[in-house]
Amino acid sequence: MNFRKIGVIGAGTMGQSIAEMLAYKGMDVFLMELTPAKLEQGLRSIEISLDKQIEKWALTQAEKKLILNRIHGVSDMSDFSQCELIIETITEDLERKKAIIAAADRACPPDVILASNTSTLSLTELASAAAHPERVIGMHFVYPVFKVDLVEIVRGLRTSDATFKSTKGFVEQVIDKKGVMVFESPGFITTRLICLFINEALHILEEGVASVDDIDSAMRIGYSFQHGPFEMADRFGLDSVHAALESMFREYGELKYRPSFILKKMVRGGQLGVKSGAGFFTYDEDGDRV
Repeated sequence: MNFRKIGVIGAGTMGQSIAEMLAYKGMDVFLMELTPAKLEQGLRSIEISLDKQIEKWALTQAEKKLILNRIHGVSDMSDFSQCELIIETITEDLERKKAIIAAADRACPPDVILASNTSTLSLTELASAAAHPERVIGMHFVYPVFKVDLVEIVRGLRTSDATFKSTKGFVEQVIDKKGVMVFESPGFITTRLICLFINEALHILEEGVASVDDIDSAMRIGYSFQHGPFEMADRFGLDSVHAALESMFREYGELKYRPSFILKKMVRGGQLGVKSGAGFFTYDEDGDRV
């Protein structure tokens, strides 16, 4: 399949990052949001991200203009009629995602692939909302999408071989990332392992074994992590980490997935990490640590 036009549903952090990467790779991206205000905010955030890359000499003004010209804000599923692939990136809400999948399934021709960026929800259950469940597949990107060359390709119970083959080709040949095949399981590989890592760091903090700074330093220096577990959590969004752990706790029923009390308290207090300006660390409006 000749992937030239891609639809992205959701202009939040992941939607922005995916749209930016696809446009950089030369594709026309149709970015959809619930309201014009949210769409405008998402497009503005993409422009800010590109400006940061220009400041670091990673991008030119001409390249920025080309990328922005390839991203088109849309407000209706009918605007995806010419797309070969649709990627939904909304928050981890099963019913909302099912509604999106059902609407996209009705609006798009049967050969269009419907991909979900979910990290914890059942692809089989999401696909049950579609009249053509064989074309529904998981494409779990890891943030920041531009820098991380990995996509988990997740098959639901009824995902067809043709859908999987086309998706794998898109990931590895079109956007030049490594695709790993995952059979449906809550958390897949990356979310399951990284959330347990973060949760265990929180338990170490609860027990008074070490401070936030020292735990992060130990993993960053001792094991060559780019970020320690607490800075990772801040960048993922503490609410996202909490939601992923809660989902896996419900699905697996094992205590190791039960979110730390510290994590619950911070989410309830609105300290969500980079997105709110404060989490375990403090951040400026550009998302840099203060």
